[in-house]
Amino acid sequence: MATVKAVKTASARSGNAAGARKAGAAGRNNPTLWLLIAGLIIVIDQLTKTLVNRTFSYGERLPVVPMFDLTLLYNKGAAFSFLAGAAGWQRWFFTVLGLVVACVIVFMLVRHGHQKMFAWALALILGGALGNVIDRMIHGHVIDFFLVYWNQSFFPAFNVADAAITVGAVLLVLDELLRVRKAR
Repeated sequence: MATVKAVKTASARSGNAAGARKAGAAGRNNPTLWLLIAGLIIVIDQLTKTLVNRTFSYGERLPVVPMFDLTLLYNKGAAFSFLAGAAGWQRWFFTVLGLVVACVIVFMLVRHGHQKMFAWALALILGGALGNVIDRMIHGHVIDFFLVYWNQSFFPAFNVADAAITVGAVLLVLDELLRVRKAR
């Protein structure tokens, strides 16, 4: 009888320990940190866009260092001005697309927030996507202001949101490469 009681007690303790481990894992999977990072990206993005929009005239350039200027440009399309010349439907298309992507990313952060590099990538992409969605909803276009060039060759102007999306995409690729390498 004492042996059965000892086994039940040990079993209950290991069950509680497993429950505590499970609760700890769920805590690490909490998306709040990642949503705060995305929110910080949005705030920085919107503040810089507002500052440039109030300070510069459209098309005005301020050389910062060789090959890099600040400017004020508007993009009615997506990356690299894709569909910028369309009749206006692209504003709502890219707004809805950005919101759908944001929902998918939040879902993925809830499920995979414990994977740090993956979650960083998603948080950066989320913040960037929503920063540009805000522009489309308020202004009807995205405000761009970073201009990188070499002689007469210009990289399309971009903003903080675009930079966050790019860094996030690079982290996604790096995360996947490391995951594949680890699986070998």
